[in-house]
Amino acid sequence: MIQIGNVLVSDDVIGKRFVCDLEKCRGACCVEGDSGAPLEKEELAILEKIYPKVEPYLSEDGKKSIQKYGKYLIDDDGDYVTPLVNGELECAYTIFEKGVAKCGIEKAYEEGKIKFKKPISCHLYPIRIAKLKNGDALNYHKWDLCKAACSLGKKLDVPVYKFLETPLIRKYGKKWYKELQLAVKLLHEKE
Repeated sequence: MIQIGNVLVSDDVIGKRFVCDLEKCRGACCVEGDSGAPLEKEELAILEKIYPKVEPYLSEDGKKSIQKYGKYLIDDDGDYVTPLVNGELECAYTIFEKGVAKCGIEKAYEEGKIKFKKPISCHLYPIRIAKLKNGDALNYHKWDLCKAACSLGKKLDVPVYKFLETPLIRKYGKKWYKELQLAVKLLHEKE
């Protein structure tokens, strides 16, 4: 484990290989699971604000679920999450393009309608953030749905932290990411 500032980074984030392979998984992470995407408290107001611009991108089922459950809700663990379609299917913000599950929020962002890309938990996946008393712990979330991403990551030799450079910088900043890179380099030199 490496500590950068008040963030603990697990060995798997450094050592595991990962590159999303949407052609194989078809965006299953937006569809599978027992609750919606985790949300940070500051993202709740953002969802409220951007929803009118995101709504046109969503499926009718997604819109109905958001009308019924709200733009976010609290799951059984007491965490803020996105609602699911009919309370049990894909994330209500999911759209499908050519059979691939994608994010309606991200689509609105890509088309310049909003400045918020998508929830940070989605952008950082397969990293999951555990909140600690004095900071965060970044853990690699292993999921069978991502076997193709693990295979592609191994083939291309891309560690999780490098694959997720952009969202890690979005969350913690360029300076933090450079410190992570340096720590990984020093760790490898010791080996």
